[in-house]
Amino acid sequence: MRTLYFDCFAGASGNMILGALLALGVDREKLVAELQKLEIADFDLKVESVNRSGIASTHVDVRIPPEHSHRHLDDIKGIISASSLSGRVKERAISIFTRLAEAEAKVHGIDVKKVHFHEVGALDAIVDVVGACIGFEMLGIEAFACSNIHVGSGFVEIAHGKFPVPPPAVTELLEGIPIYSTEITGELRRLPAQRLSQLSVIVTA
Repeated sequence: MRTLYFDCFAGASGNMILGALLALGVDREKLVAELQKLEIADFDLKVESVNRSGIASTHVDVRIPPEHSHRHLDDIKGIISASSLSGRVKERAISIFTRLAEAEAKVHGIDVKKVHFHEVGALDAIVDVVGACIGFEMLGIEAFACSNIHVGSGFVEIAHGKFPVPPPAVTELLEGIPIYSTEITGELRRLPAQRLSQLSVIVTA
């Protein structure tokens, strides 16, 4: 069984996961070709080698046209389902967004169908999630493992205002999962790039 291990010493974000998968050997051009099956607005993946705190890293920047729309779960499921992506990629991506919607719904005390995504409903987030699922399939990943997750501390400004780190919906997602924080303040995925190290991923047979 091929297992992907995440070492989340600096948290985790969509572009960090994409960068780690590309560093593992996912071909950029093939990844872009698969993502184009979503038939969304023009996008581009800027991939570059960078150094973060002395660690060589692969940084990915998902570039999309400006947009101001907020999407519901059904909107995102529609985009993914209507694509010609493989059934496994569709299933995994929709499962991820459904889990996110369930966490938001519980926190806000509303029905899942009424959840409207802000940051994670944007096209760049859709590219992040679906791109990761494509990468998992390209690498033949069958199982996943993860270190304790470094979540940061302090407070962060999000669409609904100022909240503690990790924010409520993230806390819901992390229920039962080992986490830790250090003296670093802020949500790790939101820290300035020069302070953010690469997410390490390792494939084991």
